[in-house]
Amino acid sequence: MTFDELGLHPDLLRAIVDTGYTEPTPIQAQAIPVVLAGRDVMAGAQTGTGKTASFTLPMLHKLAAHQNTSTSPARHPVRGLILAPTRELAAQVEASVKTYSKHLSLRSTSVYGGVNIDPQIAELRKGVEILVATPGRLLDHLHQKSVNLSQVEFLVLDEADRMLDMGFMPDIRRIFSFLPPRRQNLLFSATFSEDIKRLSSEFMRDPQLIEVARRNATSDNILQVAYPVGADHKRRLLAQIIKNENLHQVLVFTNTKTGANRLAHQLVHENINAVAIHSDKTQQARTQALAEFKEGKIQALIGTDVAARGLDIDDLPCVVNFDLPHNAEDYVHRIGRTGRAGATGKAISLVAPEEKRYLGDIEKLIKRSIPMEALPGYSADRYESAQSQERPVSRGRDRERAPHKREPEIAAPVPERAPEKAQQKRPESPALDEAPVSRHHGRKKEVAALLLPRRSVTTTE
Repeated sequence: MTFDELGLHPDLLRAIVDTGYTEPTPIQAQAIPVVLAGRDVMAGAQTGTGKTASFTLPMLHKLAAHQNTSTSPARHPVRGLILAPTRELAAQVEASVKTYSKHLSLRSTSVYGGVNIDPQIAELRKGVEILVATPGRLLDHLHQKSVNLSQVEFLVLDEADRMLDMGFMPDIRRIFSFLPPRRQNLLFSATFSEDIKRLSSEFMRDPQLIEVARRNATSDNILQVAYPVGADHKRRLLAQIIKNENLHQVLVFTNTKTGANRLAHQLVHENINAVAIHSDKTQQARTQALAEFKEGKIQALIGTDVAARGLDIDDLPCVVNFDLPHNAEDYVHRIGRTGRAGATGKAISLVAPEEKRYLGDIEKLIKRSIPMEALPGYSADRYESAQSQERPVSRGRDRERAPHKREPEIAAPVPERAPEKAQQKRPESPALDEAPVSRHHGRKKEVAALLLPRRSVTTTE
């Protein structure tokens, strides 16, 4: 099948030719005709299979009837609304809209948090037909009355599972109240859950379910491998892998923002150009880091799930799970950054002994085992025995770093010396009770005498 056979608008076909695409992907071939027919759609496909074009192309085709060159904002109301969970994904989707609509007289923009809202307000007041937004920032605009959604004809929820995970459902339901009741609803996601299906029943009318791959499956184009390693040696092993495999572009996932910052700093000391990207970074810093990473100026981009969700990087050769995700479905999204659009890729997971249960959850979800390979210096024996070998050392380090936690054990002998004090008939003194106990009794008496009040010393002597 070709794009010509899908019956798309000629100006869209011109734009598709400009991108170099010749044949639709399976999700595009199945979803586009259904959307063009006016049906609500729930579509699930692996990340990187072209699902963004599955809803942007048919939406633009149907909205082409409204295109015009008028400068009046009233002639450019919002007719297509696309909700995305993160800034990066919103920017990526809007870039796709602009790419495919470049021969059409339709306007589009994206709004998201983390940046000044005023330029977004100015852009919206000029009028746009397609709006891509994160839920929170869209509500800000609705409250400021800088956008009107009363003429929306298409509603798209992209990465709906992630929006559910991030707690956006209350915001989304509030946005629904600003939309007209008659509209076409499209829900696209890499994975589906029962909660997502329940949500779809609230706002979709008899949706057609389209799944081009087994739910929660990973692409066969991605070589998956896991390396056993102690948690304290992960950074050294990652640096070794990057250097040994000559990886000039690698996306690394950590579970925390602090971990991302620390790892990026450590890799720089290993002469690896690395930058962290997460929600605490400004939008300008995140955009610049992503641009430099795509250009090859940054060798390793360290990100968290929220920041890296939706990153679209052509021909990304490798993804590394520095920390295994606690949610097995996040593994599918992470490694989906590589092996996109038919290309091959590699997904590496560094598995500490305490993370074995997460690896088991992942294998259960994707219904396949991930081969475990031990690199020289990181044998499987070390992996299996790491916990028993490291626990005594760990407790010793705990004592050194926090001696106050062991103070009751150290102070236990003090009460045993209390009778000696009583025999010497020394007056009670808070200073003496709190002072360290000395093994040299003679020296102890001299110190005590100095500390006692003058009257007490005279009486004692």
